[in-house]
Amino acid sequence: MHISFLLHNGYAIGGTVRTTYNLARCLAEHHDVEVVSVFRSRDRPVFDPGPRVRLRHLVDTRAVRDPASLGAEHTRPAQVFPEADGKYPMYSALTDRLIGEHLATTEADVVVGTRPGLNTHIARQTRRGPVRLGQEHLTLATHSRRLKLVLRSVYPRLDALTTVTEADAADYRRMMRLPGVRVEAVPNSVPAPGVSPADGSSKWVVAAGLAPAKRYDLLIRAFAKVVAERPDWRLRIYGGGRERPGLRALIDELGLYNHVFLMGPTHPIESEWPKGSIAAVTSSLESFGMTIVEAMRCGLPVVATDCPHGPAEIIRSGVDGHLVPMGDEGAVAGALLDLINDDALRRRMGRAALADSERFDPARIGARYESMMRELASKGSRGLHRTRASLLSGAYAVKDALAGVGPGALQGGRTA
Repeated sequence: MHISFLLHNGYAIGGTVRTTYNLARCLAEHHDVEVVSVFRSRDRPVFDPGPRVRLRHLVDTRAVRDPASLGAEHTRPAQVFPEADGKYPMYSALTDRLIGEHLATTEADVVVGTRPGLNTHIARQTRRGPVRLGQEHLTLATHSRRLKLVLRSVYPRLDALTTVTEADAADYRRMMRLPGVRVEAVPNSVPAPGVSPADGSSKWVVAAGLAPAKRYDLLIRAFAKVVAERPDWRLRIYGGGRERPGLRALIDELGLYNHVFLMGPTHPIESEWPKGSIAAVTSSLESFGMTIVEAMRCGLPVVATDCPHGPAEIIRSGVDGHLVPMGDEGAVAGALLDLINDDALRRRMGRAALADSERFDPARIGARYESMMRELASKGSRGLHRTRASLLSGAYAVKDALAGVGPGALQGGRTA
């Protein structure tokens, strides 16, 4: 098969970029695979797509300081890419045209979108013939109401939609009503790291990412309780961003400056996980939980809050880690101390984490995608489905109009 991925910026850092390249590299072992990046912001991509994956771009922004320098077309707002997608400010009439031309002329057997706005392009502009597959790397629950309404009107034109958790797939099936669209949960893939796994002997807890939803303020407060009992243990938190000053102030306030260390952004992160013996994730929301799988692939048991959606689908609590109630710093501290105070348990859970995380290997995830793509492509003509999808989209538009939700209203808001 000829498989074409449509990606926002394949040259940038991001979880979607990394997991797209993991999948593309795996599929390229047996298929003709390309990644079409809407934007190019660097000379070289941060993540390696692999020697067999062709990477090309539509808009080169490497030397752009003023959007007008890309021409008058780029100063006019996008009409296809939905305004309710958080990346909308970067899109324009120019990107509408270039993406549309690509999709109208592609020779691919399967086209794959990687975010809501690009899935919208694929649903509306792909020529007849290719399988239209949309990927959701966030969750339906985090999309704004206006984006949900936009997606409800265009997603019926897809042939398949993948989510990264079963919980999110269930939400799409229940709330979006997409007859004829195959909705399937396929987790992100994480390759085996090129480092030796942790042996459980170090006295470090490791965490990564400083997004607000990670709630590392909760982790730091919980770790203060850990230090009170086990002052010989320490915590490293990797990542950068606007959360850092507040976390630094909290560390100083709690007198943890000799026990909690903000390490800054690190790439690649794989070599840092094995320096610890336990990983901690105290999020209020995880669309999947890449850091959980990364840590497990390095042999670390994970203490994680049981937040929507991913941790409970990754961790077998009591076997390869602990799930604790969301927002409960006492429970986080207790779970950490359970592993800290029992060397044998910590090492046993670390070995289980290493074994259990193999189910996220790119070869396994790639095989699932390959099987789905072959099944969809083998169905031949999808004319009846497309006709029904157009009628359904029209019906939703009429219903929204009667409810007072016009096209202008759908174009506001942002994704969470």
